[in-house]
Amino acid sequence: MHKKQTKWSLLMLLLAAVVMVACQPQTVEVTRVVTEEVSVEVPVEIEVEVTRVVTETVTETVTEVVTETVEVEVMTDVAPLGSDDNPIKVLFVPSVDADVIVSGGELLAEQLKEATGYTFEVSVPTSYAATIEAMCASPADTIGFIPALGYVLANERCGVQVGNAAVRNGLPWYAAQFIVRSDSGIESLEDLAGKTWAVPSVTSTSGFLFPSAMLSDLGVEPGEIVEAGGHTQAILAVYNGDVDFATSFFSPPLLPAELGRTWTYGVDDPELWRAASGSPERVEGRVFVGGTPDEGGYRILDARAGAMETAPDIFDTTTILALTDQIPNDTVSFGSQFPLGQAQEIIAALSAYIGSDACLNPAEGVVTLCSDDFYGWTGAAPVSDSFFDPVRFLISALGYTEEDILGE
Repeated sequence: MHKKQTKWSLLMLLLAAVVMVACQPQTVEVTRVVTEEVSVEVPVEIEVEVTRVVTETVTETVTEVVTETVEVEVMTDVAPLGSDDNPIKVLFVPSVDADVIVSGGELLAEQLKEATGYTFEVSVPTSYAATIEAMCASPADTIGFIPALGYVLANERCGVQVGNAAVRNGLPWYAAQFIVRSDSGIESLEDLAGKTWAVPSVTSTSGFLFPSAMLSDLGVEPGEIVEAGGHTQAILAVYNGDVDFATSFFSPPLLPAELGRTWTYGVDDPELWRAASGSPERVEGRVFVGGTPDEGGYRILDARAGAMETAPDIFDTTTILALTDQIPNDTVSFGSQFPLGQAQEIIAALSAYIGSDACLNPAEGVVTLCSDDFYGWTGAAPVSDSFFDPVRFLISALGYTEEDILGE
C-alpha cells in the first residue's frame, strides 16, 4: 500500500512539472506580442496629429498673401503713362541755346504724339547733373537726350537704359575740337599751358572730358576754366576774346559728291573745306563753302556752324587747333522702369521722324532735331551698353568719380 501511494505521488509530481514547463513559454510569448503591439500604435497617433497642424498653418499663410495683393491693386490709381494727366517727360541737356532746344523739342513732341498717340512734356534742366537727377528721380516716365558721358553716369547711378545713339551724316561717332583765334599765335596743344579755357560744361563729354584727358596725357595744365553754358557760347567766348581757347564738338565736313568719298578721321584735315574758294555761307540754317556738296562744295558741320548766325565771320577769325579721339554719339535713353513696349514704339517713331523730310529739310526758320542749330541728328541707330565702354575706361583712367564730374 505504501508503495502504491509513493508511485502515485511521483506520478502527480511529474505531471505538475510538465504542466509548469509547458505554461512558462506561452506566457512569455504573449507578453512580448502585447508589448510590440502597443509600441506600434503610439507613433502612428502622433504622426497623424502633426500632419493636421502643418496643414492648418500653411492654409493661413496663403490666405494672408492673397489678401495683401488685392489691397495693393485696389489702392493703385494712376493715369496711364502718356495720357494728358500723366505725360511722358522728355529731357534735353543744355548743350546749345535753351530757346532753340525748347522750340525743336516741342516740335519733336508733336510729331511723336501724332505717331504714337502719347502726350509728351519737354523740359531743359539747368545742367547735365540736373538732367541725370531728374531721370533717376522719375525712372518710370522719363526720356533723356543725353551724351555718352551723361548716359554712363545715369546708367551707373540708377540703371538708365540706352535706346538709340545719334547718327550724324552716316557716323555714330564725333570728336572734340580745340578752337583758337586765327591771330592768337597758338600753334600746338603745348602752347595752351596756363591759357584760359572756355568749356560748355565741366560735365560735357566733348566739351571737357575728352579734351581734359588729352591735355593731361600731354602734361599740359591750362589756366582758368570758364563754364560758358553751351558749345556755341564757348566758341563765342573765343571769338569775343574773353578766353584763349575753347573746346566743343566736331563733326566732319561733307565733301563734294564728285569726290565719291567721305572725310576720313586721322587722314584728312579737319578744315579740308578751306581748299574751296570763298568764305563759308549760312543758307537756311546750314553752312556751305563753294556751294552744296552736290554742286561741288562742302558742308561744314562742326560746332561753329551754330555760332555763325551771331558771328557771321566766325570761320574767318577762328581755327581748329586739334581734335581728340573719336567719341560715341549722344543718346536717347529711358528711365530704368520705363515700360519696354512704349519705349520701342517711341524709338520707332523717332527713327521715322529723323529720316523724314520734315526733320532733315524743315521750312525756313523752323528748328528740328536734325538742324545744325539743335542736335544735328540725321539718323538713329540701336546700340548696346557696351558701346560706351570707351567712355567708362576714360573716366577710370582719369581717376574721376561722379562727384568730380558733376561737381556734387
